[in-house]
Amino acid sequence: MHGSEQHELKVGLVGYGSGGAIFHAPLIAANPRLRLDAVVTSNSDRQAQVRADHPGTEPVAGMDALFAREPDLVVITTPNRTHVELAKAALDAGVPVVVDKPFTPTAQEGRELIEHARDRGLLLTVFQNRRWDSDILTVRKVLAGGELGRVHRFESRFDRWAPQPKPTWRDSGGAEDVAGLLYDLGSHLIDQSLQLFGPVTSVYAEIDRRRPGVRADDDSFVSLTHANGVRSHLWMSKLAAVSGPRLRVLGDQGTFTKHGTDPQEADLRAGKRPVDETWGREPEDIWGELGNGETARKVPSEPGAYQAFYDEVVEALTVHGPAPVDPADAVTALDIIAAAQRSAENQTVERLL
Repeated sequence: MHGSEQHELKVGLVGYGSGGAIFHAPLIAANPRLRLDAVVTSNSDRQAQVRADHPGTEPVAGMDALFAREPDLVVITTPNRTHVELAKAALDAGVPVVVDKPFTPTAQEGRELIEHARDRGLLLTVFQNRRWDSDILTVRKVLAGGELGRVHRFESRFDRWAPQPKPTWRDSGGAEDVAGLLYDLGSHLIDQSLQLFGPVTSVYAEIDRRRPGVRADDDSFVSLTHANGVRSHLWMSKLAAVSGPRLRVLGDQGTFTKHGTDPQEADLRAGKRPVDETWGREPEDIWGELGNGETARKVPSEPGAYQAFYDEVVEALTVHGPAPVDPADAVTALDIIAAAQRSAENQTVERLL
């Protein structure tokens, strides 16, 4: 470690697309214990954007130039197919690593990367920021309150409206690019379900490419059966002109229904930062509703808290706290994604446990 508990930790960010520019850089810059020291991007427009967005942060063209600056942490937010190679390079340079989701293209590569980090005694974690979505934190509170009774179904969706595909790897890429919604939004939906309801025993999926010319899934459904009997029904689409409920939790005594999306991404895109207690607060008109068949009441949304991820990274690096996300959780989700792909291809229910 080049830093200490008292000093700012120098962070090297690899990639300055939407993930780097909208999520990681602002969250790193907002953390008083972290300093966004350098951003790796060879694109001259993005280098100029780094200088404009974060004066004092150095854009560098490659990993060697980054390592020469002796970062305390490297954050990988590059196209999915490059995650393993770049994370390995950082670990080999002796630097702890945050990898954006999806962690790796396959579960096996994820297991190998975890072993690589373990052998070197270095932190390796995955940016599953949507564990700190307002709606998921609120569901946790509702479940803990017990008013739903025994939960039997969890419905969760990310609906988008993008009828015209974009000429990027996310839409036009294929399997070699680890493209598509199942890896993108599905990584979040599956991770959230695992966090809320535990291990999964079987998977059923419908994975479709609906828009002309796309090679990656853009309209998909995954059903998970958890070991405790709960079923998670997960939808992800780029062809939903009107969004359905963000989520519903059905129990034998009540149902919790939530419309609208967590405000943190939109706020980050608008240039807002998690620097005070107003951050992550949802407007009252999209609070969820808890009903029991006779009465219903609004449930105030818990504040979203993406900043908690980097708070916990700092704790892990300075006082050896736990990683904010165990990378083994991301490997479990990748096993589920692979099972979903087999299920859709063969029209089968895939057993996991």
